[in-house]
Amino acid sequence: MKHLSLCVLLFGMGLIGLANDKDTAKIDEEAEKAVAELSSLMSKLDSVEKTVEYKQGNIKLENGIASLEIPKGFKFINAKQSQYILEDLWQNLPDPSVLGMIVSDSFHINSFASGWAFIVSYSALGYVKDHDADKINYDDLLKDLKEEQIKSNEERKKLGYDQMMLMGWASKPYYDKESKVLHWAKEYAVVGSENNTLNYDIRVLGRKGVLSLNAVASMQDLEEVKSNVPTILKMSNFETGYKYNEFDSNVDEVAAWSIGGLVAGKILAKAGLLVGVLKFWKLILIGLATAGGAIWKFISGRRKEDDYTVQNLSGGNDPNPAG
Repeated sequence: MKHLSLCVLLFGMGLIGLANDKDTAKIDEEAEKAVAELSSLMSKLDSVEKTVEYKQGNIKLENGIASLEIPKGFKFINAKQSQYILEDLWQNLPDPSVLGMIVSDSFHINSFASGWAFIVSYSALGYVKDHDADKINYDDLLKDLKEEQIKSNEERKKLGYDQMMLMGWASKPYYDKESKVLHWAKEYAVVGSENNTLNYDIRVLGRKGVLSLNAVASMQDLEEVKSNVPTILKMSNFETGYKYNEFDSNVDEVAAWSIGGLVAGKILAKAGLLVGVLKFWKLILIGLATAGGAIWKFISGRRKEDDYTVQNLSGGNDPNPAG
């Protein structure tokens, strides 16, 4: 059951059904509170969903540096609305570099139908040289990243983020020299989460910087995300004057980053984004489970009482005889 409205409706119907019973007072207050909070959140999500402008076709990014060609099966959400979703709904730190989100056609703010989204952003790093791309030992790089992740957990703790452990490559880094696109994926274990999380990154190199597409997903979505990557890789296109092959060494700044640096660099340290999204949906699921558990506790308690009554009426033994 993926649509939140239906979830809340069913719980509400359960409470209404119980309200017609003479034992209404026994309904756990926790269940009523949980349903009320979920209903309020659902109303907010429904309101946001009505205002989101999903777009397809040729999309000019607001910074004027690049465009995206969004085909059927995908949708684009603009910068302002994406920033609202990421910050207000998914509780992430403000990030002015966000230019939008690419989502599946089944994605809706008030639905579980899609478990992933690619966040589009741009960093004016300068021209990234790729001459050493074939010389990078990504296994050694992974060891360094794991050590850095352990150190960075202290900073994450200060920011209020859950601590994360880098488990390994979910998809080993690959650089396409012809298209100037780098992509890779990492698997993280998050403290307090049963499921590992996925950080899938795409970097498109340009003349003056790098266009980033960061996947927000869980490891359960890895195969679906990977199946969509070939299409997503073809979506972006730098405008004339910003293309990688238009680099002019006389006037353009060369980035301090290398291809390996893009994989290891602090520019990728948006781990709070993924955790924030997962925590948002986890809170909703916990709320549903709490409401459902409380209602079930009431129902199962009623059944025990009914069984006891039937047993006495039929002449059975009292499990708690007096005296």
